[in-house]
Amino acid sequence: MLDIEVYFERYCKEHDLEIALSWEMPEGYETAFGSFDPTRRTLFLNKSLLRTAPEEEALFYLYHELRHALQYLRPELFDQQVQTSRFYVVLYNGVCYKLVDNTWKMCVLTGDTEYFKAAYLSLPYELDANVYAYQAVREIIGNTTALRELASAWTPANPLPAEELERLFCLIDKSID
Repeated sequence: MLDIEVYFERYCKEHDLEIALSWEMPEGYETAFGSFDPTRRTLFLNKSLLRTAPEEEALFYLYHELRHALQYLRPELFDQQVQTSRFYVVLYNGVCYKLVDNTWKMCVLTGDTEYFKAAYLSLPYELDANVYAYQAVREIIGNTTALRELASAWTPANPLPAEELERLFCLIDKSID
């Protein structure tokens, strides 16, 4: 397995980030490769999944989550769409979260799984993290077919327009009040 911790520490030093790394995924995220929780300032990585993942995949998920850390902790480096969207999480099953006063508030929306999947993939902070991860990993291992396919898998074929995401954010806001 790659020495993920070396890449993690290098990134944190280069970007002046003080965050923790945990190999224990939080409850509900056991099937995810990784997650960053700004309320705990912790980047979680799924060691069991990453141990068997190809190099480009392990690095992609690491840099994706590191980008999220930067988005949350240094929002001034990002455009307004990323800054606004980073407070919202949309899962494929309609479970949604909003970060309010350093606390995640949850709601459940009804709707089509494909819609929620498109919404998740279209979130500006997710688009940014995926593009960044692709570029960072490409610099390390080259522009391999496997890396291009991985990045493509996380790129929405038909991203939701900004107006639709704004409507969804308003619905989440109303649902958590």
